[in-house]
Amino acid sequence: MAGALPIQLPNIESAIALAGQHEENLKTISRQTGANLVLRGQELHIAGTEKQIDLASRLVRSLEDLWTQGNTITSADILTARQALDSDREEELHELQRDVLAKTRRGEEIRAKTFRQRQYINALRQRDLTFCVGPAGTGKTFLAVVVAVQALLSNEFEKLILTRPAVEAGEKLGFLPGDLQQKVNPYLRPLYDAINEFIDPEKVPNLMERGVIEVAPLAYMRGRTLNNAFVIVDEAQNTTPSQMKMVLTRLGFHSRMVITGDITQTDLLPHQESGLSVALHILKNVQGISFCEFSQKDVVRHALVQRIVAAYEQHEK
Repeated sequence: MAGALPIQLPNIESAIALAGQHEENLKTISRQTGANLVLRGQELHIAGTEKQIDLASRLVRSLEDLWTQGNTITSADILTARQALDSDREEELHELQRDVLAKTRRGEEIRAKTFRQRQYINALRQRDLTFCVGPAGTGKTFLAVVVAVQALLSNEFEKLILTRPAVEAGEKLGFLPGDLQQKVNPYLRPLYDAINEFIDPEKVPNLMERGVIEVAPLAYMRGRTLNNAFVIVDEAQNTTPSQMKMVLTRLGFHSRMVITGDITQTDLLPHQESGLSVALHILKNVQGISFCEFSQKDVVRHALVQRIVAAYEQHEK
């Protein structure tokens, strides 16, 4: 039997947050529940069968911690909330929504958007070595930088080291202008971008000159012992087995290391084995190492990215 349920929202900011850009969130909730959602000013109207209305209203209420604060809500938030309702994890969902990891320089709150992301953040905070694999857009590198920068700013570590192998994705380093540092900078750009979200870009060069922040190709790690440092190894699927062993054995006293990568997107030559894949196999039973794996459900970029990743996963199966 069809019916309708009105929900009065506290203010226009909460209505905008719940609806999302071009009312994309309402469309997502509708797809998840089968109900029809229409926003009229500050009043949300939910129509459908009794079961559809009940599910949609519960889903909207499960997001209340976010929209009452006017926080941006993404499709990942909605899918996580739906997962929580299906698995009786509402309390865990509220903990996830209230655990603000950091604030950007613009005041935007950064928090886990999926249960796997929360598991990853907990590992980053507690374990000396964490591996995280998963597709693009799941926050592997960004969340690692957030945790690392917060740890650096609170003086838990003396330096932050971000490194990745300078392997070309279809381009040759030799074709790029400039010296070696200028050649590898395009490969390190995502790491700079993440740092600049939390530290004034004008201050970063000074921190780099003092060695507090180091962003460098993986080759620069050879022969070193990384003490009192938070180390992020990005794009690790492009390491060779010997490179991976080299960087893992750089871990020094009072240091923490996170290895991130997407084993489905290696840029190595066809005959080369990925050091990340080898390490995951060799170290899977080593005590003290945390392993986190994301899927397309953890993608927190544009909703289309999630569908693209899902399509590729289906094709590769």
